[in-house]
Amino acid sequence: MLQIAICDDEQFYRRKIEGLLRTYLDGHGLAGEIHVFESGEEFLEQSENRVKFDIVFLDISMEKLDGMQTAARIRSFHSDTYLVFVTAFIDYALEGYKVNAVRYLMKDTLDLALEECMTAILQKMEVSQVAFSFLEGARRLYTDNILYVESRGHKSIFHYMESGMTVYQLYEKLDEVEKRLGSHHFLRIHKSYLVNMKHLCRISNYTAYLDTGEELPVPRLRFRAAKEAFVTYKGAV
Repeated sequence: MLQIAICDDEQFYRRKIEGLLRTYLDGHGLAGEIHVFESGEEFLEQSENRVKFDIVFLDISMEKLDGMQTAARIRSFHSDTYLVFVTAFIDYALEGYKVNAVRYLMKDTLDLALEECMTAILQKMEVSQVAFSFLEGARRLYTDNILYVESRGHKSIFHYMESGMTVYQLYEKLDEVEKRLGSHHFLRIHKSYLVNMKHLCRISNYTAYLDTGEELPVPRLRFRAAKEAFVTYKGAV
């Protein structure tokens, strides 16, 4: 499920962007949650917001903490979030490149521009899903939203980002899960942990640091190979 945020201090545009997004998602058969915020401060007050969203639409000209400052805070956590700036002024276009914004939309052309923007982002994301028969029931999960999979006893535990963190349990060996997820940039850092490299910030001191703030152990025997695989991945994306 796509996680999308809208951050704009004007109610009219919050509603307009939300309406256009819901029309787009429904028209393309996509599942998504849309969260609306009235300011950069409100968006950032929950630390998980800095990393949990796939796409964030940010108004640049907000009072106090503006869109550029909010985007910089998001990027400081090495988030892979796709940032889209929405504004009534063309003057700030070059500033968006400093935080790797994927698009810059003018408010008076939203009806036409937003659809093209979403299509381009989804092509970049290469949105993919995998289906598993969990103890909680059959689910199709977006691979980008799987943080890591943990082996615990005879189960594989999926740590999955939806609205907050959700856990799904599966009676299947981690070796088998790895075979299914390996092509989606998952890295085995430990006999008990399979990590999504899209959410991996760095590997150092025999520890894997995730963009949620979690830390997972990397044993000495796997450390060099895991670090080399991650460096290769970062160089390719």
